[in-house]
Amino acid sequence: MKVWSMVIAVVIGAVGLGVRSSADAKLATADTLRHLEGEFVKAAAEKGSEGYMSYYAEDAVEVPNGEDAIQGKANIAKTKGFLGDKKNQLVMDAGRGGYPRIGGYGYTWGAFEFRSKDKDGKPVVEHCKYTSIWKKQKDGTWKVVLDMGMRVR
Repeated sequence: MKVWSMVIAVVIGAVGLGVRSSADAKLATADTLRHLEGEFVKAAAEKGSEGYMSYYAEDAVEVPNGEDAIQGKANIAKTKGFLGDKKNQLVMDAGRGGYPRIGGYGYTWGAFEFRSKDKDGKPVVEHCKYTSIWKKQKDGTWKVVLDMGMRVR
């Protein structure tokens, strides 16, 4: 129940219900968040799970396809070891994004492919969609606080 309460709170902030301050409008643009999404994927390619996880907030939640939500950066990191294998690759589209409206939240969404090789060395490509909700941290950086992905059939 606690996870869903957080999800609802983040989504409400992301869609901009409530009062908007002039400071919030200066936090970022959709282009800022799309650029961060690109850096996020580049970090995963260059540094594996360590690079990928560097874009997550400590209190992040991940909602994997068909599985229970995972709470906390440390717990999410335990599931990302496969990113260290150079045979595995995330390829994302330019994505789309929304700028923060309340409390420094924003979002990105789009499609990606997860490319890997099967046990016989043959290429495997999974087509997927994602939504990431970002929050501006106290130090001014943007981190993912909620990440969701699903396979497309």
